[in-house]
Amino acid sequence: MSRSYSLDEMGQPRDPSPASQTHEVPQPRPRAHEPSDPDRTQEYRTHARPAPDRPTSGIRSMGPRKPYDLRNRTYRLRASEIETMVDIGKFRALATKDLEELAYAGNRSHLNADLLNLRNQGLILQREMPRRDAPPRRLVALTKQGQRLLIAHDRVPKKQKLYHGFSKLRESHHDADLYRLYQKAIDSIARKRGTNVRIVLDSELKTILYRDLARAKREKDSTDAATIAQRNGLKVIRGKIPVPDLRIEYETPDRDQVRVDLELATEHYRFRNLAQKVGAGFAIYARADELTNLRRVMDERELVAQIMSL
Repeated sequence: MSRSYSLDEMGQPRDPSPASQTHEVPQPRPRAHEPSDPDRTQEYRTHARPAPDRPTSGIRSMGPRKPYDLRNRTYRLRASEIETMVDIGKFRALATKDLEELAYAGNRSHLNADLLNLRNQGLILQREMPRRDAPPRRLVALTKQGQRLLIAHDRVPKKQKLYHGFSKLRESHHDADLYRLYQKAIDSIARKRGTNVRIVLDSELKTILYRDLARAKREKDSTDAATIAQRNGLKVIRGKIPVPDLRIEYETPDRDQVRVDLELATEHYRFRNLAQKVGAGFAIYARADELTNLRRVMDERELVAQIMSL
């Protein structure tokens, strides 16, 4: 999944808004404004900032749609649709199958109704994405307008990056896989009463590292790579800085800031790559059907680490 970056070879980061680099499938024109409800009041138009981002089971509930204004247009959205948009934006792309299972408790009709409403209003994109060794799967991503709506209504903390548009095919599947990885960790964070949860993708971490290393080189700063890596909660391992697939940051009840770095390993990992991830202290996960091969490789090379089932 994610790769390690050598100290003098930090490539250009992925564009956090790559829609312009891909050919988007034309989306249906947004519907005309719905007529105002007779009892629509100013309090509906004024939405309070969300409470601190607390991890939950994520199960969506059906509720009434309320108006959200943006640039002379009114959108009508359920709370479940807003929550789903936030999840999509944090991970860039999500699989509808994972949303159905993990966020909608298997309620496909509720999910389909939410996605249809979001598509009809031009807030999300949906595509069937092919895979090499598996059937294609349906992925969803935010549109630029969907991203703007969430930001305008303060639906996420200011430090949380939101993405719009699909990335390249392989990267889109990678991004979508991280949602299930996130669900494995978030239950533990909830039990610890963690709040103010922030999702950081590998592309964002890469951007930060590239910026800091380039600045130090440009300004002829004596700060070495190990210090820069440590500043970002990372390590230099054999001349490289391993970057996790996913970082989750949260705050404990005692106001301590905690980072959890997660890696989704595959059976195609080379031993050297896997050893770097273990040495960096990442929590390693793998799909159940790939665990045996990975554990065999680790045993043969006497690499002591736990790989957890996704």
